[in-house]
Amino acid sequence: MHDLSRGRIVVTGGAGLIGSAIVWLLNRRGVDDILVVDRLDLSEKWKHLVPLRFADYLDADELECRIEAGRGLGDVRTIFHLGACSSTTENDAGFLLRNNYEYTKRLALWAIEQQARFVYASSAATYGGLEAELSDEADLHTLRPLNAYAYSKHLFDLYALRTGLDQRACGLKYFNVFGPNEDHKGEMRSLVHKAYGQIVERGSVRLFKSYRAEYRDGEQQRDFIYVKDAVDMTLHLAESDATGLFNVGSGSAHTWLQLVRPIFHALGLPERIEFVEMPPALRGKYQYHTRARMARLYATGYDRAVTPLRDAVTDYVVNYLVPSRPLELADVPVAAPLNAAS
Repeated sequence: MHDLSRGRIVVTGGAGLIGSAIVWLLNRRGVDDILVVDRLDLSEKWKHLVPLRFADYLDADELECRIEAGRGLGDVRTIFHLGACSSTTENDAGFLLRNNYEYTKRLALWAIEQQARFVYASSAATYGGLEAELSDEADLHTLRPLNAYAYSKHLFDLYALRTGLDQRACGLKYFNVFGPNEDHKGEMRSLVHKAYGQIVERGSVRLFKSYRAEYRDGEQQRDFIYVKDAVDMTLHLAESDATGLFNVGSGSAHTWLQLVRPIFHALGLPERIEFVEMPPALRGKYQYHTRARMARLYATGYDRAVTPLRDAVTDYVVNYLVPSRPLELADVPVAAPLNAAS
């Protein structure tokens, strides 16, 4: 078993959604010898770091310079590499390959040289247009990513397989992660965050119509996972010495309606859902059902149940979105809806 309390931990993308939640969970386990790496620039991601404890902060470009110059970063034993451009609409493939592929290669090879545990974010987007139960044991050469972001992630998975890095590193195919500290993600925010904003602004939510007869409007399905569950799985895999690729999802498919209805309930508001036309460019690529196969994770001994979707959405809305609050170290129980009787 890998001991996360020994040596320094590097978390790239440490101010982002999953990265900051990893720091949060490590802190709650009493670990704070953490080097947070990110690119803050003009964003307000820095607010996610305010409640957290860590040893130092470093810009992502400076980390790369230090690695290339052979300058020390302390006794690094573990690297969680979550930093990437995650925009599925980014058209600059060259930028994505430099930022997501080449950077990851350099960091992975450095980790191996340091004999450090390397855990990195792949993506469920690498499955492309596949539907139904998606297996992390699929032949990588059969996958066909649909956008440049997914391809940049897939390319590193292939590199790891080709070079044997997959036997020394752990890659995580995150599914539809939602939760606190995603406010900086723009159009890449989860539907929970977007829908909450729509409800506050106009009292209703807009969802795409269905263009397949077997799915009614709003009943297209996805594997949604709360960020708290996603990072719990992440730390388990880091500690378990597991290698190769693993799905990180709930293992269940839920509809968009099941995702947004708890928002209205949590706010004590009547449901108002509008169905709008899907842009023609999306219709041929749109997935109507995704569900992560989780057998590989469970085979490592992970046995904790994921937070039920309704409870996860309620917790996110009441404890974080309404008070505009980031993840903090104090344990906050899952809140009751705001209209619940006291």
